[in-house]
Amino acid sequence: MIARRELLALGALGWALPAWAHDLFLAVPAAVEQGKLVLGKTRPGAHITVDGSPVEVGRDGLFTFGIAYDRTASARIEARMGGRKAHRHVDVMPRIYQVQRINGLPESEVSPPPEVLARIHEEALAITKARTRATNAVWYAGGLDWPVAGIVTSVYGSQRILDGKPRAPHLGIDIAAPAGTPIHAPADGVVSLVGPDYVLDGNLTLLDHGQGVSTCYVHQSKLEVKLGEHVRRGQKIGTIGATGRATGPNLHWGLNWFQVKLDPSLSTPTPLPPRV
Repeated sequence: MIARRELLALGALGWALPAWAHDLFLAVPAAVEQGKLVLGKTRPGAHITVDGSPVEVGRDGLFTFGIAYDRTASARIEARMGGRKAHRHVDVMPRIYQVQRINGLPESEVSPPPEVLARIHEEALAITKARTRATNAVWYAGGLDWPVAGIVTSVYGSQRILDGKPRAPHLGIDIAAPAGTPIHAPADGVVSLVGPDYVLDGNLTLLDHGQGVSTCYVHQSKLEVKLGEHVRRGQKIGTIGATGRATGPNLHWGLNWFQVKLDPSLSTPTPLPPRV
């Protein structure tokens, strides 16, 4: 039986909850926004595919997948168990994203030299590898708490224009707060990466919340957890800083389903964090 906290979280994440019955085989939301972490429910032991690729199913029948920021096509979910099968479609609702212009940056930050680009590439590979973890934990299913109090200065999906040069969209949330402000784990998880002094990210932590769901914490002044450590919801994992490429003390908070970058604010109980 799905826990009450998880049931409430499914509703908070935007699911119009069905009246589950014993013969219900597959439940997913009918439509979600771009950037959404989607939760589904099936019979324990069923096999689930999303767009033809298998996904992990928890012992209680929970599964998840992510909708990319620029996806427009609906997702096809199929369940098989014994000789039975069922399928559903999840439609994708497009969003209008902000354009953010940042001027006055040093040229070395807008167009780094080759030796710095090589280091950035190595660090990106380490992050990518950490995001390949797949376990049957479902710690994400209780929803995500805001990891820090502060003011949102950049939202998910913003198109970055650096000194007039278009760059990749900002696929996370920046929260400004005084240096040293505690950062807390938004849900239970395992520390899958601790990256000290990365070029772009500064001091970075990744938490694995199960079934390919992870969160990242960038620009920290101090790292307070170790690789492989199991952290609890609300546990202090670091402090706000301005390490790496940052214009001031802030937390860049990201949410992923494997390599798909998602909007963490769609998985929190409120659309904005509490103020400091």
